[in-house]
Order: sequence, then structure tokens, then C-alpha cells
Amino acid sequence: MTSNQPARFPDGFVWGTATASYQIEGAVDEDGRAPSIWDTFSHTPGRVRNGDTGDVACDHYHRYAEDVALLAELGCTHYRFSFAWPRLQPAGSGALNDKGVDFYDRLIDRLLDAGVQPWVTLYHWDLPQVLEDRGGWPERDTAHRFADYAVRVHERFADRVRFWTTLNEPYCAAFVGYAEGRHAPGRTEPEAALRAAHHLMLGHGLAIRAMREQRTEGSYGVTLNLYPVDAATDHPADLDAARRVDAVQNRIFLDPILRGRYPTDLLDDVAAVTDASYIADGDEATIAAPLDLLGVNYYTRHVVRAGTAPRDTPTAFVGSGDVEKVSRGLPTTNVGWEIDPQGLRDVLLRLHQEYDPIPLYVTENGMACDDRPGPDGTVADPARVSYLDSHFRVASELIEQGVDLRGYFVWTLTDNFEWGWGYSQRFGLVYLDYATQRRIPKDSARYFARVAKANALP
Repeated sequence: MTSNQPARFPDGFVWGTATASYQIEGAVDEDGRAPSIWDTFSHTPGRVRNGDTGDVACDHYHRYAEDVALLAELGCTHYRFSFAWPRLQPAGSGALNDKGVDFYDRLIDRLLDAGVQPWVTLYHWDLPQVLEDRGGWPERDTAHRFADYAVRVHERFADRVRFWTTLNEPYCAAFVGYAEGRHAPGRTEPEAALRAAHHLMLGHGLAIRAMREQRTEGSYGVTLNLYPVDAATDHPADLDAARRVDAVQNRIFLDPILRGRYPTDLLDDVAAVTDASYIADGDEATIAAPLDLLGVNYYTRHVVRAGTAPRDTPTAFVGSGDVEKVSRGLPTTNVGWEIDPQGLRDVLLRLHQEYDPIPLYVTENGMACDDRPGPDGTVADPARVSYLDSHFRVASELIEQGVDLRGYFVWTLTDNFEWGWGYSQRFGLVYLDYATQRRIPKDSARYFARVAKANALP
């Protein structure tokens, strides 16, 4: 399909944008919300660019009605957002916070009134600090605390919310947070990161089972950030480097969740780091609780070779850490990620061909640009329009080839707090003036609305 050919998506195809609670809500000390690990991390000097924090962010807590109106204007059929665990259950256990519940009641009702279906993520990295103080995700008890939290909020909101995903990108929560230290809680403990990854998945499985027992008619899943991983050359050392990166980036989550077992090569790779004694009998069966959907977050491709690894290499803590990424000289986004729409094709085709059938949704895809209003006050972002168009066309082609892709969420609605980058990177379809909180739809917002409302590419 060439770039100027029209393409229709199947009837009922989901179009939406995705956000995360700490990145947009603000109001971090209002109405009973307790601190999360990201509050602590962002207020620690040197952790976040420019000392930025999510204290105010996009002020979505107070401006949610304006944001819902933007979603409707964009033609979104669904809105993927996360519940803030420390807002709903400030103590990390026990009864829900009534005022936190009231906020999400208002948001959900406003969405439904606007004709936009809510799509909930239960955990998008904002662990209550009180649970981190007890050891965080490396501790098995945190998985049980998460399942308890999931059951309580599901019981409260499942009458109006059909779509539930347990975790967003457990890779980042575990490895970027506990091994690399670039995300909250900022620890650099390889063995703890592996335990965290396991307990995140255990909490996922426990939550899926418990929610399904409460209400069978919901749609339940998880969101993983997946990457094609290619060797830079056919040299055996480079091929093995790619295998190891794929194991800890992709298969460490895909195989337990979809196949009920860890990859044996992964367990061999990490044997020098951990004895894996935290994997109890029955855990893998729990993790493999049946799913209704799999969310895929896709941004770029990894090309790797054997070498001396910088600390941010995905497998820097596995084995001897002798892996490094290779640039292919492709155009990049503002954060340096190479733009490769065919990587989306490779990820989704792999799921289609190598794993049992499961409905797929692209739950995040987007790019950071150096956006700013022009003299006329509008925000032109042609690079993002081109980026989205190329990725949407890959999605359309895959559907024609039989891949069961049912929806697409763009990251993100408005510019926001982008974790360790603070407010320096803009991924939004809508420009946010942080000083005034004014929202300005970009050209990419108009492009997205054209596609979503027509359910077709121009």
C-alpha cells in the first residue's frame, strides 16, 4: 500500500489516546492522596531533568472536563488512562479513599456522557511510597497488595468500565526502576529487578483471576512494551547478544503470561545474578491467567552487538553486560529513538505467528517533537503527522494480512510530565502551555481526528 492510498479499518476499531496518572493529574497532596515513588524520586535533586516534578503536571485533576471535551473533539472512541494507586488507596492496603473514588467517578461519567469508553490501567508506575518503604516490588507481599487494590477498585468501577489492563510496561517498572535507577524508585540492584519483574507479573495474574471472578463480562489484559531485537551482524557473538536482549526485554514477560513458563535460556542467562528462588510452585500458572487482550506499546527497534555496554542497555545487568545498541542512521524522534514503522509490523506479526491467538491493541505509539506555537498561535508538527500516518498504514496492512489488531491508542493526549525527561519532551497531540495550562490542538490532532472519525486513512 502506498502512502496515498485510502484504507478503511474494521467496524468497531478502537481509536484513542493514552495517558498516565502521575504524568497528568497534579494535585499530588489533595483530597487524601499519599506520596508515590515518583513523588519521592522527582523531588530528589538530580533525578529528573531541570528538577521537574509532577506536582501540577497538566492539572488534569481540576481540568478533566476540558480534557474529555478534547477527546470527543478528536473522535476518540476510547480513552486509556491509569488509576493513581496512592490516590485511591493511600495506605497501600485497606479501604479506598472516598475522595479519590469521587474523582474517578466524575471522570468516568464525563467520558461516558461524551461517548468515550474508559479503558483503565491499574498500575502505571506510581507505587505508593509506603509500599516501597516496605521493600517495593522486589517483595512478594507487594503482588498481594496489588491484587487487593485491583479487586477493590474493580468492584467499585466495573459497572461502567469494560476494559481493564493490570500493568503498563512491567519492564520499565522492574528494570529501569530497580536495575538502571533512571526511574523511580531509583535503585540499581540487578537481583531486586528480577524479583520485581516476577512479582509484577504475579500481581497481574492474581488480579486478573480475582477481577474475572467478580465480573465475567469484562475484558482483561496487560500492556507490554515490546521491541524487535536484531543482531547487527551474523557473527555468533552478536546473535547471542540479540537473543539475550530479546529474552529480558520481551520473552521474560510474554512467555510466562502467554505460555505459563519462563524461557529456559533466560534463566540460564541470569543464573549468575539470582537463583530464582522467588519463583514459587504455582506462580507461573497464576501468571498465565487467561486474557481477553494484549496491549502492545511500540516505539522503536533494538539493533545490538556484543561489546562494552553503557548502563542503559537493556541487558547491562545480565551476564557480563557485554551488549551495546547500534545506530542505523535512521531519522530519530526528539528523544533519539529511531523511527521504524516496520518494527511495529515485526512485533505484531511475531505475536500473531508465535503465540496462541489473542486480540491485540496498540496501547501506545507516538513521538517526541520540538513543538512550539507559530506566529499565528497554531502548532504545526508535520513530523508527527508523518510518523502517525506511516504507523497507521502498517497497522492497516497487518489487519489485511489476518493479524487480529482491534485498536490503536496514540501516546499521548497532551504534552505532559515525561518521567526522567520532565517537561522537556513533548509527545502530545495537544500542545500544553505549562505556565497557563492552555491547551492548543496541534496539526497532528486534526490529522488524528480525521482518521478516527472516518475510521479510515486519508
